[in-house]
Amino acid sequence: FPGAWDQKQEGAMADADDTEQFEQTDSGASGTYPMQAGLVRKNGYMVIKGRPCKVLDVSSSKTGKHGHAKCHFVAQDIFTGKKMEDLVPSSHNLSVPNVTRTDYQIIDCDEDGFCSLLLEDGTTKDDLKLPEKDTELCDDIRAKLEEEKADVIVSVLSSMGEELIVAVKDATDK
Repeated sequence: FPGAWDQKQEGAMADADDTEQFEQTDSGASGTYPMQAGLVRKNGYMVIKGRPCKVLDVSSSKTGKHGHAKCHFVAQDIFTGKKMEDLVPSSHNLSVPNVTRTDYQIIDCDEDGFCSLLLEDGTTKDDLKLPEKDTELCDDIRAKLEEEKADVIVSVLSSMGEELIVAVKDATDK
């Protein structure tokens, strides 16, 4: 094979434009952590079909012919309110969402329902909308903002990249 060694081998070295670019803005922390199904209790949290849910009811079955006790979960999506069910062997792991509840002072709310919240560092957060499904809470927030007597505080539930206003109170309320 004359000249076979003279040919340049393609792809032997990585080109400069082959380097990977990672454009990531989050902390890298996972939105969930694993927990054994048998340890999840009523009023706890779990992930069903990729959605964070609050467990409403848990029932366990005895070990059967194939040796696993099963846990039957009835849960409610914490953001949409939709009821979901799941059946998991009690010895298997399932995902539990990291759920946080944070209080913010609400400054204003526009006609589209977007709220302006004051963060601890003095900046504002303007990307959170009033919960449309809970009209009573929306009306309560708007009424308290119109009163302008005291600072209005809202509780925001956040999990797996989603946020929802779940409660309102005056700053004087304890």
